[in-house]
Amino acid sequence: MALLEIRHLGIYFGGLRAVHDLNVTLQGGELLGLIGPNGAGKTTVFNMVSGFYRPSAGEILLEGRNIAGLSTHKIAALGIARTFQNIRLWNELTVFDNLGIAQHHSLGYGFWDAVLHNKSYRQNERRARKVTEELLELLGLHHCADEYPKNLPYGLQRRVEIGRALAVRPKVLLLDEPAAGMNPGDVEQLMELVRWIRQEFKLTIWLIEHQMRVVMGLCEYITVLDFGETIAEGTPDQVRQNPRVIQAYLGDEDVAHA
Repeated sequence: MALLEIRHLGIYFGGLRAVHDLNVTLQGGELLGLIGPNGAGKTTVFNMVSGFYRPSAGEILLEGRNIAGLSTHKIAALGIARTFQNIRLWNELTVFDNLGIAQHHSLGYGFWDAVLHNKSYRQNERRARKVTEELLELLGLHHCADEYPKNLPYGLQRRVEIGRALAVRPKVLLLDEPAAGMNPGDVEQLMELVRWIRQEFKLTIWLIEHQMRVVMGLCEYITVLDFGETIAEGTPDQVRQNPRVIQAYLGDEDVAHA
């Protein structure tokens, strides 16, 4: 059974067909790419998979269970976490608290446990603190645990956002343009980080990215969208040589020679 399977997925906004008949299969441990020109429907796909949009058609199967249309917090609890094109962090909270709060959906206590600070509350809070400290150490963020994300360099902010997604303990990690706005040095560090996360956390990763050297350097298999439809799929070599892909990118040499 595939870990995540997208079957005939589609969505309409009024009369606009944003995504049509998308089919993608992700096995455990794979690192797949989703690319296409601006407006191709890539982020819309991630919004459906993570629960921000309800699909108009099709199924999203996580370990055989159809999660299409479930709320974002239910989908996160089932094992899908994501980042966003524009970094979305709680900038009035510290880095430590950003990673800690992300775990609260899975903590095993209720409202009155929190009010009374009883045994269940204390045990689960200790566990959350331990996980947060481990993530800070693993991701090289321990030195900025007490900083506010808005005061950090862009590359570190992106690392915090990825850490917050990992705090959910996902089975599938959706990365939406993680290299956006990064300088070349930060991009290289990001690529190493993604490789390391995949190996360390045994994750399946689905990546949207416009920088072709990132996609071609990381992904084993790539799906290409244009106007909401799949126009090509295959290995990086197959995709970079596909005439329809080159045409969709208006002959961009970065695709053909990435």
